[in-house]
Amino acid sequence: MVKEIYLDETRIPLTYFEDDVDNGLYKISVEFDVTSEAYHDIAVLLYREKFNIKVPEKDKDFKGKIYNYATSLTNLYEADQVAQYRLVLVEIPEETKE
Repeated sequence: MVKEIYLDETRIPLTYFEDDVDNGLYKISVEFDVTSEAYHDIAVLLYREKFNIKVPEKDKDFKGKIYNYATSLTNLYEADQVAQYRLVLVEIPEETKE
């Protein structure tokens, strides 16, 4: 299983990874844990919605966006909490990458 991805320059250790090609576009589904301590930084990162995505173990590097997003907890401001985040990221077609 793929153990990590990068969203821009942020390393994300994974607990789940699946990839596919949908209508000619690369798509990945990932799950990862977010602690209370990391919550703010991850939230700010995900608000960007579009990223340079790297999957080193698959030798993939592409511009992508969030297609679907879910989390097991919505308030990680309380200390010592851990939420599981689920993201589906899809490649942005070449003609719209600007």
